[in-house]
Amino acid sequence: MKTLKIFILILLLSATVAKAQFTKAELQVSGLTCALCAKSTEKALRTLPFVGDIKTDLIRNTYLITFKNDVPVNFEQISKKVQGSGFSVNSLKATYNFDNTKVANNLFSYGGDTYKLLGTADKTTGNVEFIVVDQGFAPKSVSKKYLGQVADTAPASGRIYHLAI
Repeated sequence: MKTLKIFILILLLSATVAKAQFTKAELQVSGLTCALCAKSTEKALRTLPFVGDIKTDLIRNTYLITFKNDVPVNFEQISKKVQGSGFSVNSLKATYNFDNTKVANNLFSYGGDTYKLLGTADKTTGNVEFIVVDQGFAPKSVSKKYLGQVADTAPASGRIYHLAI
């Protein structure tokens, strides 16, 4: 009986330890004209190894994507799947769990890429929602607003994504 209680306690403690990762995203796609278009895009997105579940909103042309635990998310692959279906990403809002993530100079690394926060970095605890403002992930007016005065240095590996909190 004592062993069972210890096992349950360890299980609960390990289940509550949050790992730093993207948990979900709201992807708005432009150019969708029918349910078949939305279904083909959803089918393409489901082939990505980090996608756990997708819920589609045909009225707003959005996909609520839930990511798998412990599998690195790659926004570039999401964009390529949408473009491969014949459409384009209009906006991408993502939620990141900052527990166990070190943010220095408004930068953090995840999955081999670098992420630059374009807002106050004091909001980097727990789950934080932000918008990816790079070209190809946001309307040109949004990208221009946020990226007009940003100077980046080359990351050690991967690419730099710009995130507005």
